[in-house]
Amino acid sequence: TDRLSRLVGDIMDLSKMDAREITLDLKILDLTGLIVQVVEQLLPRAAAQVELSCQVPPSLPLVLCDPDQIQQVLLNLLDNALKYTPPGGKILVRAWPEENWVKVAVEDNGVGIPKEDLPRLFERFYRVDKARSRALGGTGLGLAIVKGIIEQHSGTVAVTSQPGIGTKFTFSLPAIE
Repeated sequence: TDRLSRLVGDIMDLSKMDAREITLDLKILDLTGLIVQVVEQLLPRAAAQVELSCQVPPSLPLVLCDPDQIQQVLLNLLDNALKYTPPGGKILVRAWPEENWVKVAVEDNGVGIPKEDLPRLFERFYRVDKARSRALGGTGLGLAIVKGIIEQHSGTVAVTSQPGIGTKFTFSLPAIE
């Protein structure tokens, strides 16, 4: 029932995005505090299996964003990193300014993703390891939601990965000039 509930919730989120029914509550924000808050929220869960750390500058250029939506992006990316990083692994969240963007990366040294799966990773219901992701409670919609939220913010999201080495998801939001 929990998995079904998550699935229905994720489908509802995507349907609202498709219908442009999500009204963003935009605020001018330095992402530093939000990133640190999300990492601290997940530290107790992570501490049992992996080393979770955060490298963000004391302040970042301001962005115009919906903090709740960006928090959901971070939680989805970190949840995936926690699911697919074996005990003793490391997860790092970094943020930095680059040209007119604020970039945020979630990197892990987990199982990695085969090259042939990378182009389809943000598709709805696409799973690299169907049996394992279902056992871990995934709906196959988290990365589609991440992409939708970032695109609503006029940003971009990308992934690089190597099996056995790890994965890095990076999203970029336009900085306010």
